[in-house]
Amino acid sequence: MLDLELLRSFVSVVEAGGFTRAGERVHRTQSTVSQQIKRLEEDIGQPLLHRNGKDVTPTEAGEKLLSYARRLLSLAEEARDVVARPAEEGAIRLGIPEDFAAYRLAKLLAAFARSHPTLRLDVRADQSICLKRDLDRGELDLALFKRVAGEKGGIAVWPERVHWVTSKHHPCDIGSGSVPLIGFPAGCLYRARAIHALESAGRSWHMAYTSSSLAGIQAAVAAGMGLSIMSEMAIQTDHRVLTGREGFKPIEKTEVALMASPNASPATLRLADRLAEFCDEVQAKAA
Repeated sequence: MLDLELLRSFVSVVEAGGFTRAGERVHRTQSTVSQQIKRLEEDIGQPLLHRNGKDVTPTEAGEKLLSYARRLLSLAEEARDVVARPAEEGAIRLGIPEDFAAYRLAKLLAAFARSHPTLRLDVRADQSICLKRDLDRGELDLALFKRVAGEKGGIAVWPERVHWVTSKHHPCDIGSGSVPLIGFPAGCLYRARAIHALESAGRSWHMAYTSSSLAGIQAAVAAGMGLSIMSEMAIQTDHRVLTGREGFKPIEKTEVALMASPNASPATLRLADRLAEFCDEVQAKAA
């Protein structure tokens, strides 16, 4: 049986081109490396290196052994990693806003799950107020949610672009009377921002359609049941963005925050890095 330590020294000598440099790589003295090569040659039964002063090159037998040695060392490292790895990496409980769930994030999460086959992902799309509450309670390990701009805490934070929208084909009459609003149930940041903006402008309003589903809100707006505010990624082709000249300025001072529990696992932090990269890309495309 070939000794892996001897093979490691042999590969190092060939790659470094000498015993001294190889010794530095494997943290051995020159004489120790030289003795290891001699032992390997005795095991093989023929010389493996041409020695020309300080320079060495592999013999024909050495060249043949080199590829096998590299493969054996690689397999040994792989076996060590597999055996040392826990049988189960555990689970990550992730919370995300519904508009993010429908915006290519599912592909990212699926790819992350495939690259961590022993890890279980538990993903929940919900209102941001619920995600923040459950993260604080310890019921989530990682959460991406909307909040008022300037709040403290978070692995990363991104300013959010939020607009008033109406139906492209069946726009509401917004010139007078009570403004029909479409939104999530009470407690939603967007709903509170919309109501505050209307009341600050001295306009009356009423809830025309309330839904806990983003798809329901998008459909109600497209059908012309009322106005809503949405992030740019949630606006669809059958929606039209209202402008400041129409009396509906973009909603400001909201942001997306990525937060993890205080005792987040290494796997959770790796996923947090992927989510941060995703949000950076979304911001860059929207800019």
